[in-house]
Amino acid sequence: MSQLPVAEALSRIRARIAAAARRAGRNPTEIGLVAVTKGVSADRIREAVAAGISCIGENRLQEAVSKSASMADLDLDWHLIGHLQRNKAPKAVGRFSLIHSVDSEPLLRALSEHVTRQGVGQRVLIQVNVARDPDKRGFAPEDLASALNTAERLPGIQVDGLMTVPAYDPDPEAARPAFRALADLRDRVAPGLEELSMGMTGDFEVAVEEGATLVRIGTGIFGNRS
Repeated sequence: MSQLPVAEALSRIRARIAAAARRAGRNPTEIGLVAVTKGVSADRIREAVAAGISCIGENRLQEAVSKSASMADLDLDWHLIGHLQRNKAPKAVGRFSLIHSVDSEPLLRALSEHVTRQGVGQRVLIQVNVARDPDKRGFAPEDLASALNTAERLPGIQVDGLMTVPAYDPDPEAARPAFRALADLRDRVAPGLEELSMGMTGDFEVAVEEGATLVRIGTGIFGNRS
């Protein structure tokens, strides 16, 4: 089956986000769409930008460095959504407006160290493994308060919210407990945090119904990638 044109795929995704928001009594404008471009060519990304995408999410630092250089003529908001190793913190700070995947206190400290050296600030999300999945990264729910306290003391770090990645399941309803748990955790521990990054192509509608403010969608926009 041939892939949909990017503009058409985007239109369908936006309509589904809006419908999910309305079901939850939310304003669709509360939900930001992060176009995940892992393995996507620059030409396809440019198609998405022409169709209105401005926020690009990359899983891998090196791929983001290469792509952002080749698209320096575009005014894009780059997010890092994949795991970041501590030794790569120097290349990440200041390059991304938001790092979704801060999953340890050592990484928080490394980011702060290099933010201070470079004289920039860095917005981050704290990744929480709410489902306690051994195959996923992130803070345990009971460690969130400590992580936030650490971040508050570190210069140059601004925590905007939380992120989670539930285990894959073909049934999007299987992700609902994890999304609900993240929203509940935020409300209990840090109600001042605005962002909840949760939901991907297979389950973003459930995530929106449970309070997501950022959804990370790749295949739904660009189709299957090799």
